[in-house]
Amino acid sequence: MDFQLDEDQLALQDHVRRFCHDRWPLDRIAERPMQGFDRQAWGELVEMDALRLMADEEVGGLGLGVVEATVVFEQLGQQLVPGPLLWTTLGALLIPEVTSGASVAGGTDDTGHTPLFVEHAAEIDTLVVLRPDTVACIDRDELPDSRATESLDPLNPVRIFDELPPGTPIGGAREARKLREVATVLSAALQLGIADAALDVAVAYALGREQFGVPIGSFQALKHMMADMYVRVGVARSATYAAAAVLDDPAIGDAARSIAAAKLLAGEAAVDNARAAIQIFGGMGFTWDMPPGFLLKRAWVLDQGFGTPTNHALSIAEMLRQEVA
Repeated sequence: MDFQLDEDQLALQDHVRRFCHDRWPLDRIAERPMQGFDRQAWGELVEMDALRLMADEEVGGLGLGVVEATVVFEQLGQQLVPGPLLWTTLGALLIPEVTSGASVAGGTDDTGHTPLFVEHAAEIDTLVVLRPDTVACIDRDELPDSRATESLDPLNPVRIFDELPPGTPIGGAREARKLREVATVLSAALQLGIADAALDVAVAYALGREQFGVPIGSFQALKHMMADMYVRVGVARSATYAAAAVLDDPAIGDAARSIAAAKLLAGEAAVDNARAAIQIFGGMGFTWDMPPGFLLKRAWVLDQGFGTPTNHALSIAEMLRQEVA
């Protein structure tokens, strides 16, 4: 399998990277508002089709695949772009108003456990509810009362719902399974972006910060840490793009195993690299003025969605057991 991006995909990657860097520069993260998201920048993100890549052309999308969406989400993850990115992208596949950009979709994965947590609940126009055998949407006016809670990720505020109405069905078990698979891979892509960003900020800091008259990046211990970070990014990138390719063409691999491996490896890379970046920055790495703390908090949040590392590790182990049984 050839994992090289083609010219169009590389152009898409570069375009989204430049846009995100201009609108949400990571080195100025301390200046961002800790609640909500920039509606103007969000509108520009929608207008450049970043969140409706996979929607059919007949309804205003680009009709592209999961690989292209992964290219975009890796860049969104690198700059810690706020907003309901994942759920608006999923909503664009089934809800015309979201596909057109007229509505912002939030969402929650309702596996039967309560309460339910919804990011940006006060700002969305419709809520996508992903259940085991159905997909439903609920208009903002139909949402029940919720309560605020402190969000681990300060850039994405969260509200808690003790229960939700059934909503309007927009898909059955097949659509629910497809959306959950896509969501898991795109979550992995966001985590991949975080892992790569942690490596970038750690290297930049290590080259600029001096001790004993030399950059701290010249110290052997830090070289080893950054080398490990680089390897984790490479492994996570291979796994994530492989899973995206399998979703686009199921004949080339085992979708369940590829998706589980992507989420597991990208999650480990994001959390471990963000922790390593904090170490390299020293105590100031976890302050509100520096990116590593924000990267770690976003990585922790993403690690709990669409299967925890333990869930995916056990899933892979069971698949391997069945192969050798």
